[in-house]
Amino acid sequence: MNRRFRVRDSKRFQDIRRHGKSYSEPLLVLCVLPNGLPYSRFGFSVSSRVGNAVARNRIKRRLRESMRLRQDAILPGWDLVLIARKPIREASYCEMNAACARLVRRAQLLHTSETQTT
Repeated sequence: MNRRFRVRDSKRFQDIRRHGKSYSEPLLVLCVLPNGLPYSRFGFSVSSRVGNAVARNRIKRRLRESMRLRQDAILPGWDLVLIARKPIREASYCEMNAACARLVRRAQLLHTSETQTT
């Protein structure tokens, strides 16, 4: 995923977490907040409680890839932060991908044509 589409500032992460709307699943929490830009940005948070550095980085890579593949289907102008929960350690990529899809759909961030076909 291109750096332009990533939330990297810790203050922005805090704003999205505090003021954004959140949606939860057993594996993930999705927080969304409008950003006023012509594109959406994505942030990923995996706590040290989830695992060691190798496990956390693997989870972040998988989440980034999952969101990169559906980036074009997501409405522009939003900041999205995905926060991993402990059970994600045992989850496969397919389960992570499905959880991301469900959360984005529940947040109603998909273009209308994608919500009708899925």
